[in-house]
Amino acid sequence: MPAETTTNTPSLEARLREFLDTVLRESGLRLAYQVRSAPAEADVQGLIVDFEGPDAGQLLGEDGELLRGLEHLAFEILQLGSEEHERVLFDCQHRRMLRMSELRMAATMAAERVQKTGLPYEFGPMSSRERRIVHLALRGVAGVISESEGVGSQRHIVLRSSAPQRPKARR
Repeated sequence: MPAETTTNTPSLEARLREFLDTVLRESGLRLAYQVRSAPAEADVQGLIVDFEGPDAGQLLGEDGELLRGLEHLAFEILQLGSEEHERVLFDCQHRRMLRMSELRMAATMAAERVQKTGLPYEFGPMSSRERRIVHLALRGVAGVISESEGVGSQRHIVLRSSAPQRPKARR
C-alpha cells in the first residue's frame, strides 16, 4: 500500500499500518491508504488515514458507516481509549476533512445569527467528533455560548447568546 509518512508517533503509526494491511488483505477491499500527520486545521492531534481506490464507495455508503466502523475497530484493536480517539482520523477521498470545513463554516454563520438576533440556534444531531469541531470553532467567539444537549444519537449543539437578557417591560 502506498503511504506518506511525516509523523512523530511511529509506534502508533506502525501498529495502525499493520492493522490496516491485515484488514485490507483479508477483506478483499480494493483500497489504498495514506497515513500522514494531521494539519493544524484538521482538529486531529495525530494521524489521518485517507483511503482511496475502486471500493471507496463502500466506505462512504450509508453516510460513511463502514468507514466509521473501521475507525472504531482500529481504536479497539490498538487499544486507544476514548481520550485518545482524537489521535487518529479515518477519511476517504478527503470527505471528512471537507465535512470539518463545512462544520466550522456553519458554526461561524450560526454564531453570527445568534449575535444578531439573540435567538438560540439548534444544530441537528452530530457525532462527538463533529460536536467537538463546532465547539472549538466557536471558542473565543464573543456573545455566543455553545452547549451540547440530548442523548445518544440525538445529541446536538445549541448556540445561545451570552449577552445579558433585558427584562421585558411590564404592561
